[in-house]
Amino acid sequence: QVHLVESGGGLVEAGGSLRLSCAASGRTFGSIAMGWLRQAPGKDREFVAAISRSGINTYYADSVKVRFTISRDNAKNTVWLQMNSLKPEDTAVYYCAGAPRNYYEPKTYDYWGQGTQVTVSS
Repeated sequence: QVHLVESGGGLVEAGGSLRLSCAASGRTFGSIAMGWLRQAPGKDREFVAAISRSGINTYYADSVKVRFTISRDNAKNTVWLQMNSLKPEDTAVYYCAGAPRNYYEPKTYDYWGQGTQVTVSS
């Protein structure tokens, strides 16, 4: 089992930045790929970004490419999501998740955090 706890969400103006953190405990963190997913009100949960076990490979949704950066430090059992140039449409609850069978498919992630709210005002 892996326990995930997100932090760093909040309210920011359009064009601003936030950095989300996800602290992991339990199973060896470095043995699982990690991802960030989000869910806006009235919408399905969607893929945002993912990172391989080693951190060498990263994957992004087209809507966040260039603006968001996912990274991890296996020694610190932590994964981050740096979000720049935020837009109102980025408003959502952001979830840290682990061990996907398909990076891009939220339903395939085995482990989930509780989520952190990100609100971008126009």
